Amino acid sequence: MENKKKMNLIWIEAAGCSGNIISLLNGCAPNVGYFLTDMVNLKYNNSIMKAQGEEAQEQLLAALHTEFILIVDGAISTKDNGIYNIVGNYKGKLITGMEEVKRAALKAKYILTVGTCACYGGISAAKPNPTGCISAAEYIKKEINREVIRIPGCPAHPDWVMGTIAHLILFGDMELDEDRRPVVFYGVTIHDICPRRSYFEKRIFAKSVGEEGCMFKLGCRGPVTKTDCPTRKWNDYVNWPIGDNTPCIGCAQKGFPDAMEPFINL
Repeated sequence: MENKKKMNLIWIEAAGCSGNIISLLNGCAPNVGYFLTDMVNLKYNNSIMKAQGEEAQEQLLAALHTEFILIVDGAISTKDNGIYNIVGNYKGKLITGMEEVKRAALKAKYILTVGTCACYGGISAAKPNPTGCISAAEYIKKEINREVIRIPGCPAHPDWVMGTIAHLILFGDMELDEDRRPVVFYGVTIHDICPRRSYFEKRIFAKSVGEEGCMFKLGCRGPVTKTDCPTRKWNDYVNWPIGDNTPCIGCAQKGFPDAMEPFINL
């Protein structure tokens, strides 16, 4: 990244669990230190920035007048004008997640929705959804008619986030699929490249968790879930769910979790 100017980054956490930030901290190629010092200038993120309270809000407001990438993490709570997701308090005024996201999305050069809640609603919008959550992608499209780049996953792999941002900085727009996901990370289903695919072809199916064989009959959602988990893996590229003898639960796919349940058929 030496020959490219670093871009400012605003990362807003709306209605979610902070899992995507925790996942980012596990990045190793590059690690989060390189990401934050050599790739981007992190101007705002309530979990890992030094400033807090009104000082943090002032840094966010200042960053809105620069060229920046916006990451929205988490769904948008819309019921009762968004009051169930308060992300700040500035000069005595409570700031809702939907207000903060709209304000930043209006000015961002690129918008990334990171994590399944931000991309599709995810767990935050699962039934019965008492706070009226919708995906950040849907909210931004509805409110200001802007498209986003979706980086789904529960959580998103750090490579998917940092790799997308690196491409935007170095080359600009990238190839996206029909759902606006980067093809490089979401171009094939887990089933396509699963190391247990040969078991499926031979009709050798595991009857319980831990057995050898394809886990399709146990409810594996690999056939409908598009990510490169089988080759990229997690936790320093050491392992991933199917590698640890548990079915894929489709956490990166639209409809998770409601449409993917039950996660295991026994």
